Formats: sequence, structure tokens, C-alpha cells
Amino acid sequence: MYTREQIEKTLNSKGYKYFTDSKEKGYDVNIIGIRNSETKDKITNRFDDLITISYKDEDGNWQYHEFDCTTDPGTHWEQNLLNKKGVAILKPGQYRGSHKLGLHQGKYEALRQKKPVKVYRDKNKDGDYDLLEENVHEGIFGINIHRATRHKGKKSYQVDKWSAGCQVIASNDDWHKFLGICKKAADIWGNSFTYTLIESEDII
Repeated sequence: MYTREQIEKTLNSKGYKYFTDSKEKGYDVNIIGIRNSETKDKITNRFDDLITISYKDEDGNWQYHEFDCTTDPGTHWEQNLLNKKGVAILKPGQYRGSHKLGLHQGKYEALRQKKPVKVYRDKNKDGDYDLLEENVHEGIFGINIHRATRHKGKKSYQVDKWSAGCQVIASNDDWHKFLGICKKAADIWGNSFTYTLIESEDII
């Protein structure tokens, strides 16, 4: 849907860091979530956002991948609050060194939040994401990057309980491709990943 060049231009326009692998080691990854602006903050309960990952491979060639995901919580946790302050919705921005490889809920390997991020808290259960500055909280909230279905070759289509604020890749095969790239990156650069979330309407 987008090109790597568009992602790089957009991040540069916002003053965010876009890693270009100046040491020529390969796998200096850029992980960027793209929230679907067309939904106008309505809760769709669909995997209608994207996670992209771009990097130079061992030969110095740029690689770019897009994976269907959700960057928003599903309807279940919007209606059944885990936190009395409201369901967490990650605020767009760049979070340097925010994640590391680790276990999601102690069960399987994922990217776990390790540094504070900013989230909106929405507690009125009205079917819209209320993205209000007065309801922004910063901290460690378990905003992980993980998969939906555990079944090989399968893909989830409804978010439901898969996300209470996490960034969740819909397809199991896509997830394993993404995770494999992250593992290679960690071997070379260390177990620390920057995550950037932007709106689709901001893409140049």
C-alpha cells in the first residue's frame, strides 16, 4: 500500500529517527505502525491498520514489509475495562528503545514494552476512541507488539480480546516473518527496538 521511501520521508518530516544502517551491518530495523485515519476514531474491531518494517539486508539492499494489524484495542476491552482510568490507546509518536524481545504474558516470544510510552485512556464505552490530551498517561502499561492467532497459516479478522492496547499482527505467518527479522536485528544491534506510530493521513 505504501513504499519504504514514503515512510522514510514521513518520519523525517516529523523529526523522527529513521535508521539507515550507517555501519552497513544489516538489519538496522525501522518498525512503524500506521493507524488507519479513515476510521475517524470509530471502533471497527478490525485489523485495519499496518505494521511496517524496513531495513537493509546483508547485501545492503533495502527491504520493506507491511503486515495487517491493529494499533487499537478491540471492542471487548473497550467495554470491559482492565483499568478504571479507561482502555489504553497508544498515542502516535516515536518511542526510542521502547521494546525488547521477551515473552508476551509469559507465553510466547514477542516484543515487550520496556520503556514508557504515552496512551490515551478512554472509559466512557461509547464506541469511539476518545483521543483527548487531558486523558494522556505515560508509563509501562504492557503495550506489547505480538500476534493474534497461534495457528500456522491462519489469520484473525476480528480484534475482540486480542488487544487491550497492544499492537497486534493478524496473520500467524506474517508474525513469524516479522519476529524472525527482529531476532536477526537483535543478534546484530542488541535487544532494543524503537517503535513509531503514525497516522495514515500523515504519510507523504
